[in-house]
Amino acid sequence: MVPKLAISLALLISVSIALQIGADAAGIAIYWGQNGNEGTLEETCATGNYDYVNLAFLPTFGNGQTPMINLAGHCDPYTNGCTGLSSDIKSCQAKGVKVILSIGGGAGSYYLTSKEDARQVATYLWNNFLGGTSSSRPLGDAVLDGIDFDIEGGTNLHWDDLATFLSAYSKKGKKVYLTAAPQCPFPDAWVGEALKTGLFDYVWVQFYNNPPCQYSADLSDLESAWKQWVSDIPATKIFLGLPAAPDAAGSGFIPVNDLTSQVLPAIKGSSKYGGVMLWSKYYDDQTHYSASIKNHL
Repeated sequence: MVPKLAISLALLISVSIALQIGADAAGIAIYWGQNGNEGTLEETCATGNYDYVNLAFLPTFGNGQTPMINLAGHCDPYTNGCTGLSSDIKSCQAKGVKVILSIGGGAGSYYLTSKEDARQVATYLWNNFLGGTSSSRPLGDAVLDGIDFDIEGGTNLHWDDLATFLSAYSKKGKKVYLTAAPQCPFPDAWVGEALKTGLFDYVWVQFYNNPPCQYSADLSDLESAWKQWVSDIPATKIFLGLPAAPDAAGSGFIPVNDLTSQVLPAIKGSSKYGGVMLWSKYYDDQTHYSASIKNHL
């Protein structure tokens, strides 16, 4: 007869192994927020296709500007109309989905003028979206999981300072995840220096709108760029960032069959491989790209 202690120990080991495998499993990150016709945030998480949802975007901040979120047709922040998203955020988090605020974007007014400016922006993000308190939280009382740096303009200065200040808030309780969406030409022109800090958990590299390193009939450009990212960037996981439909980007769309039969087998061997990032929920609704690839990650 096997002693109860041995059985429970074996059970404990198998559960912890299962949890570890689950924690290391590749996943899909999606950007939501820039099209009112892409369904609600709650519906997005209820699909079961996504492990990370980046709320796009906070495009106005820095240089003393009043930070302002823009979620396109979903809600109007000028009338406090986005606070209702709190229940959606909590619903996502209850399903194990990390909900992250993406700052920056392809269009906006953002740059940091100094280390002090970076500190003030970090304080604002902490008090209004993370674990701090404010009377004017744009998304209500839900506590987001982290901040995504989608920096595609302004200057390349002080993003490392912002990452350092935000990361320090993890000491106050719930971990503040830091993620970034650099372009695939290495090093990234905007956040290249910030990524060297080693403070970023997930880096979803945009392998689109960048012909020198995106997918083409010859896989070698993408493969060599991928190798450089995983070897030179001290992040926990690196993701392959892709458009979810041909119309979602100027170039770089990879047909599902090509992705699953050629691209993923070429990059999955890296211990830093984290999965795939998609732009965006609206386009994924058209193609069902995430549903088509999630069992191949």
